[in-house]
Amino acid sequence: MNESHAREEICRIGRSLFERGYVHATAGNISIRLDHGFLITPTDACLGFLDPAKLARLDAHLHQTHGDLASKTIALHARIYGAATQFDPGTRCVIHTHSTHCVALTLNAPGAELLPPITPYFVMKVGHVPVIPYHRPGAPEAAALVAQTIERYGAQGTPLRAVMLDRLGPNVWHDTPAAAMAVLEELEETAKVWLLSSQANRSPPEPLGPTQINDLRRNFGSRW
Repeated sequence: MNESHAREEICRIGRSLFERGYVHATAGNISIRLDHGFLITPTDACLGFLDPAKLARLDAHLHQTHGDLASKTIALHARIYGAATQFDPGTRCVIHTHSTHCVALTLNAPGAELLPPITPYFVMKVGHVPVIPYHRPGAPEAAALVAQTIERYGAQGTPLRAVMLDRLGPNVWHDTPAAAMAVLEELEETAKVWLLSSQANRSPPEPLGPTQINDLRRNFGSRW
């Protein structure tokens, strides 16, 4: 993907997420890893109204070279790329949002992971989503924990596509912006299903069992 296409894709994905309520106001950011640097949405930018020419361009050392002031989360995104590409070398895009249902799940003593494997597509398209303990937005300690978590899961044979920042929102990544958006969509919809099911039944739904998980691994290469 050349830089011009990358700029257009960031704006297209940002607009789509905004118009469908996955992001609001100036929350969230999108980055793309280029061959010799990064593009990221500017600080305090609304993802629904991005200008391709104003996206922040940074070199490989995170020094800004063009565009409006880069989001402070470029440091976190760079750590995600550094860790994730050890297991998925094609990783090119990171998306962060404050998705409502995902955040809601973290407000009541979340466990080590955001969700159990309750649907096949969550297992197939998202996988494990570790919860990173709360830190203020932009805290370097959170970035370090995210990188360590990605490396730990990858070393165990279950590479990640997402982590959840407690009380803030998910970070998801994939080879293209469209693929990363699909991970985010599946994650947020699964969080919504979990909340709705728990409220309706007054108890959490049963997750898929080991036999069902193994079947998804065997037939679809799921990384659970």
